[in-house]
Amino acid sequence: MKKRVLALCALAVLIAAGTVWAGGGAQSGTGDQAVKPVVIQIGYENNPGEPVDLAIHEWKRLIEERSKGTMRVEIFPSSQLGSKNEIIDQMLAGMGVITLADGAFYADRGVPDLGITFGPYLFATWDEAWKLTKSDWWKGQLKLLEDKGLKILTANWVYGDRHTLAKRPIRQVSDFRGLKIRVPNNLIQVKGMEVMGATPTPLPLGDVYTALQQGVIDGLENPLPVLYNGKFHEVAKYLTLDAHVKNFTTWLCGTAFFNSLTAEQQAILTQTGDEAGLFNNRLQDNLAAETLAKFKAEGVEIIEIDILPFQNQAKQFYSLPDFTSRWSPGLFDTVSRAKAVN
Repeated sequence: MKKRVLALCALAVLIAAGTVWAGGGAQSGTGDQAVKPVVIQIGYENNPGEPVDLAIHEWKRLIEERSKGTMRVEIFPSSQLGSKNEIIDQMLAGMGVITLADGAFYADRGVPDLGITFGPYLFATWDEAWKLTKSDWWKGQLKLLEDKGLKILTANWVYGDRHTLAKRPIRQVSDFRGLKIRVPNNLIQVKGMEVMGATPTPLPLGDVYTALQQGVIDGLENPLPVLYNGKFHEVAKYLTLDAHVKNFTTWLCGTAFFNSLTAEQQAILTQTGDEAGLFNNRLQDNLAAETLAKFKAEGVEIIEIDILPFQNQAKQFYSLPDFTSRWSPGLFDTVSRAKAVN
């Protein structure tokens, strides 16, 4: 009996100190009771080995290390959690999921002005893009997005210059005519490809290889590492370096889920997201030339173009009624000023 009393006393002391785990989870550190770690699922279309995938693994490491076990990250590449829109629907339903998205998707989610950030040839340099994400205009747009239930965690990730890989060579703007080019399923990218003269064909990235094989599409556009790691060049042999979008990407979760975290966990999530973004950007810089060399070695023709006619063709995008009827008055001029601020 004496031993039993001593054991119960010891257990009581441990519970009071907050050192007993609940359900195998991490310590709460509150002195009341321990809690299970917050589980975050990060899903994306990119394949293992791409810079984005490698940087997500770095983000996972940073989150779990800084949170001291109160946060656990599960990673799902290659569309394992579903398409981008399906994951966004999950986060709007309150689930603890994160994915990457861009202005084009946010435009379709009730914040139309953000769509302009994915317009063709909007940015001449990456520095212009980063200036825009630090502007008052950008901060105002993020507040509108939060009101729609979506919280951007980090926005300093280079996804890459988006180029076009096709079964037929594209050397001038007129070569786009008659080509069915895969684009993500959003109005901005559909119209962006349409103004170039192609037939945009929205498809999940995971369906593209088969669609190329079967002739459903003639090509696709994406940054170099995505094009290469998807092995799309096995069935499409012409790579046009048109760089029609300087694609910076953002990672987001649901506003409700973000607000359910402690202030410390929120800070960990956003700060480590920016750190992982810098890690990603270094990978992107190093891989560009290397990836082009791989394409050449594997029989892909690299086509360099006179960019000016492509830029001129794209100008009509910014006056399309599809957007001007939804955008704030003078949006193009507003954004142009914001990305040019010293």
